[in-house]
Amino acid sequence: MKIQQIFAIVLIAVFTLSACNTETKKAPEVSIAKTPKMQKVAINISGMTCEIGCAKTIQSKLSKKAGITSAKVIFKDSLGLVEFDANTISAEDINTFINGIAGGGLYTVKSSKQVADFDIVEK
Repeated sequence: MKIQQIFAIVLIAVFTLSACNTETKKAPEVSIAKTPKMQKVAINISGMTCEIGCAKTIQSKLSKKAGITSAKVIFKDSLGLVEFDANTISAEDINTFINGIAGGGLYTVKSSKQVADFDIVEK
């Protein structure tokens, strides 16, 4: 009978000690959304041979890219005007993306520059 009591006491002690959680609970992480850092870039694109097939394709693909809020490609000026969130995508990423459209080698970014307003570039 004494062995049963000792065994029961040890068993209760083991359950009690294993049930204690010494880990402190961490406060949930709060996600702070970054304020969009909007930038505009004017891109000189070579390799376009037509307005509907080339310029509209580039414009469509740019418009669907994450981080890009607006894109306009002007065939006659070989110009792309892109507004984007610099927290999400960089101007270099946009240039690389354009160079890779249609498997790469078809369209090439000749130059790109950050602009304050597209009205200045389009005139």
